[in-house]
Amino acid sequence: MTDERKVIEFSSKSVEYGFLSNFYESQFMFDGLPWMSVERFFQAQKFPGDLELQEKIRLAPTSAKAKQLGKTKSVHFRKDWPLIREDIMLQGLLRKFEQNPQLAQKLLATGDAELKEAAFWDGFWGLGRNGKGQNRMGHLLMYIREKLNPS
Repeated sequence: MTDERKVIEFSSKSVEYGFLSNFYESQFMFDGLPWMSVERFFQAQKFPGDLELQEKIRLAPTSAKAKQLGKTKSVHFRKDWPLIREDIMLQGLLRKFEQNPQLAQKLLATGDAELKEAAFWDGFWGLGRNGKGQNRMGHLLMYIREKLNPS
């Protein structure tokens, strides 16, 4: 008998688990500013020297538009981005779940399931093309779930 861990694959299009996605609309506050999604927050942090672009990203009508704006070639793009992007993502995710108790409860309800972002185009945050990506988003969400767990 094998004791297989339940796996939950999620994406922004998931009906049941879409709330795990960065594209999910869920307001949280960071440094006194409201952010409508983690994706907007994450993309804006790429440009600390360009407050106008940061604000444009923060106020983007959709998370998809924020992501598109985050691909902007700018002289203000952080040179240390590969080194800090995971910490930035963690900051946004923590605030999303800490400031939205209903989402924290849904995250806790995933139990001890392994969370995997079904982003086949992204081998860092998701599963990647071959399904063997680093799944850093899933790992961060499991870390937050453990941190939120009262037991």
